[in-house]
Amino acid sequence: MTTQNAAAGLREKADKYTEFVSRGFGKDLAKRLGLPQPVILRRYSPQAPLVDGPILVLGQGAGADGVAKVLLDWHQDVRRHATPKEKLGAIVAVLDELGHPEQLSETMLTIGAALRDLNKNARVVTISRPAVAADAPAIAAARNGIDGIVRSLAKELRAGATANGILLANGVSAADPSAVSTLRFFLSGRSAFVDGQFLTASSAGLSEQPDWAKPLQGSVAVVTGAARGIGAAIARTLARDGATVIAVDVPAAGDHLAAVANEIRGTALQLDITNVDAGQRILEHARQRYGRLDIVVHNAGITRDKLLANMDNAKWDSVIAVNIASQLRMNEAFLASNDFVTNPRIISVASTSGIAGNRGQTNYAASKAGVIGMVRSTAPMLAERGGTVNAVAPGFIETDMTAKIPFATREVARRLNSLQQGGRPTDVAEAIAFFAQPAAAGVTANILRVCGQNLVGQ
Repeated sequence: MTTQNAAAGLREKADKYTEFVSRGFGKDLAKRLGLPQPVILRRYSPQAPLVDGPILVLGQGAGADGVAKVLLDWHQDVRRHATPKEKLGAIVAVLDELGHPEQLSETMLTIGAALRDLNKNARVVTISRPAVAADAPAIAAARNGIDGIVRSLAKELRAGATANGILLANGVSAADPSAVSTLRFFLSGRSAFVDGQFLTASSAGLSEQPDWAKPLQGSVAVVTGAARGIGAAIARTLARDGATVIAVDVPAAGDHLAAVANEIRGTALQLDITNVDAGQRILEHARQRYGRLDIVVHNAGITRDKLLANMDNAKWDSVIAVNIASQLRMNEAFLASNDFVTNPRIISVASTSGIAGNRGQTNYAASKAGVIGMVRSTAPMLAERGGTVNAVAPGFIETDMTAKIPFATREVARRLNSLQQGGRPTDVAEAIAFFAQPAAAGVTANILRVCGQNLVGQ
């Protein structure tokens, strides 16, 4: 068994409860006792179909017609009208022409009537426009209403089904490349642990035909904190999608780092990212080995948890240094380099703690909220060179670190989301790989929670 397969096997077995209640006696017992009934989620496999069953496309106008055509071009089984009791793999509601909240009822009630016909691990995706200050009040009310609908529906769906939304910026159509690439992500197993979330397509994106099987073919990526856990999963996923990966971690993790790099046929760079020259050393490594750098994934991070009343300088400063100050410094080096200029991508790992806060983590929450602010501020700088910057905010993810949490605390943390289970490192990695794709060129300044719709925060 390879290192990758062994690690995957361990992650598969991390949540014994989900396995127990997913079949047979355990499933019946959980149902009788009213216990949570999480299901094993449909995750991405290159050989698997995009969705399991027909896709119902709802909506009127050019947007809905365009989306239906794209899905047909992807060889999907598309329906434009609901058929009672027909099992569905997904529902896509195109609502880009809404003008008043009263116009929501027909589409929403059609969705409601079809929910009982959804297959396990189905998808519901809305495509609409964000409410902005310049909108007429009725238009803003209708558009913002979709936010409430999606987040509420995500909490109602069961059996691994998810609800997410795509927001089209002014000038972007529902069938533009950035919108349909986001739709493909939400429909696929790549988004298994993404629920109740929105992504904004800020521009139309690139027009060339994507390679969905190897979307990162020919790209050079760097992943920090790549020796273990989420970082190793990111490195493996980018490599699977065709990228050549530079795996970075501290010298103390050298053996694990080398194992990951060898497994994915990348290169290892032992480096403390808090060093002032870390960005330059990454660029030098990329230039000497591959001639350029295309994708940067800021994954490395630490925790030093204490109540603020008990916090000392060392715990506070070390978290800020690793989790945000290093990223700011490295980004300055990357943006000043001629080796990072062709449609570059930066993806940072934030955290739900940076969105909702967490007791005993003021330092960590400050650093991760800082990442979110950095991403939004950096987006215009990347746009000047055709690039994007986004962040992924994980919730409870099954890692070696979370496995050490006391059993009762761990079980509560697992169930406090709409999917009633913890995510896997690959769930975070899939979201990052999506942001890195050329097809996501019009998707920038987004903060995507990979948390199963954690019940705190948005």
